[in-house]
Amino acid sequence: MDETAVAVRSVRSVGPDTVAVTFESPPGFDARPGQFVQVFGEFEGDREGRFYTLSSPTVDETFEVTVEVDPEGTLGPWLADRDPGNEVTVTGPFGDDYYEDEDAVVVLAGGPGVGPAVAVGERAVAADASVTVVYEDDQPAHEDRLADLSAAGARVLVVADDVAGAVQSLTGPTEGVPFVYGFAEFCEAAVDALEAAGFDVDAAKVESFGPAP
Repeated sequence: MDETAVAVRSVRSVGPDTVAVTFESPPGFDARPGQFVQVFGEFEGDREGRFYTLSSPTVDETFEVTVEVDPEGTLGPWLADRDPGNEVTVTGPFGDDYYEDEDAVVVLAGGPGVGPAVAVGERAVAADASVTVVYEDDQPAHEDRLADLSAAGARVLVVADDVAGAVQSLTGPTEGVPFVYGFAEFCEAAVDALEAAGFDVDAAKVESFGPAP
């Protein structure tokens, strides 16, 4: 999809300094959990764009991104202040490492990686796949959706730190396809933990958000 103006459907708080922004899907928009879009904002004549991974399991009528709001930032606070009906320019989707109806997934998320983690988890649960989510954050977001995933049969672990220890605590088969989302340091630790636990890291689908701010 080329740059397209899409209407905001809603903005809701989903955790400390974190909002979920839901947009109306434009005609022909097709994306899967794990893919990302670029969102643009205008600030006093300057334009800023950032990539956000989808946090909605489907995009049939709407799609969602989860945004960490840095009070010192520009695009995050601007998005958090949007009202229903406001238009925002978006392009995408991008990315090749997305959920492809795997029968078993193990999703590791750090910080803002919880957005795509819940999207992959929900899509996989709906397909009757085996789902494990390990989420590292000392101020969790999307706790309601994580609870719903657990109630639906997913194995959900939320830890303040030490993703390696959480992965080591997992028992059972290691055939699930690993998905990893978060800042670079988290992704490196997560992949190392998966390899140590016997998972096939060559099959891992990893999206690093770059260095932590």
